Amino acid sequence: MEQKVVLITGGSSGIGKSIGIFLKSKGFIVYGTTRSKAKYPNFDAFNLLELDVKKEDTIALAITELLKREGKIDVLVNNAGVGITGPIEETPDVEISKAFDTNFHGPIRMMKAVLPQMRLQKAGLIINITSIAGYMGLPYRGIYSASKGALELVTEAMRMETKDFGVHITNLAPGDFATNIASGRYHSPVLTNSAYQKPYGATLEAINNDVDSGGDPIQVAHKVFKIIKTPKPKVHYKVGDFMQKFSLLLKKILPDKVYEKLLLNHYKL
Repeated sequence: MEQKVVLITGGSSGIGKSIGIFLKSKGFIVYGTTRSKAKYPNFDAFNLLELDVKKEDTIALAITELLKREGKIDVLVNNAGVGITGPIEETPDVEISKAFDTNFHGPIRMMKAVLPQMRLQKAGLIINITSIAGYMGLPYRGIYSASKGALELVTEAMRMETKDFGVHITNLAPGDFATNIASGRYHSPVLTNSAYQKPYGATLEAINNDVDSGGDPIQVAHKVFKIIKTPKPKVHYKVGDFMQKFSLLLKKILPDKVYEKLLLNHYKL
């Protein structure tokens, strides 16, 4: 059987790297992307291309290079993303725009770049890595939740728009996993003269603890592999611990104010 070619954005570390290593071990031809190959001179886990999802010229160059080498692209995993925390009132507009540029506009740019080739092939799979946080407005993570929730909805629309091309598009929403996302996250500073000082400071600490104690990202890799092997993928997939996935069920069945109270209690607000 011919090997499938997989492209993973944000593949040099964290969840993306775990996905790439696992898929390579399963016989896939794997390409990951990074904004700067110079930062990873000894990277040998799989092929690495320089690409910034915020810059269309780098996307075009990377896709051209990939097709030159392999002649096709079977799977795109839109994994590149950034974290952002803070009271929305105190989060600078420029930082909100940056987060959406990476988490929302970036995956759309990538899908636009690969769809012509997938349409030509009459086959292809796009997996958008979103977040369980994208299903709810989390306090002090509202912008992150919104950017991931927006990608969930765009995926729903694009699935229907591309159904006649032999292309499948789906969402995979992870919960908290132990990655380096916190180190690259923008967080509004905890200001001593702010009305949000105490609740935001405590919530930020809780968020960091959740990430640090998160699960092994290999769980996400296993889920991606399972999706690739599924002939007709569902619209939405989730991966995370029981309580994270159970929280989504609660959101469906509980009155809004009751669910809001659960979140407030969880974050001790």
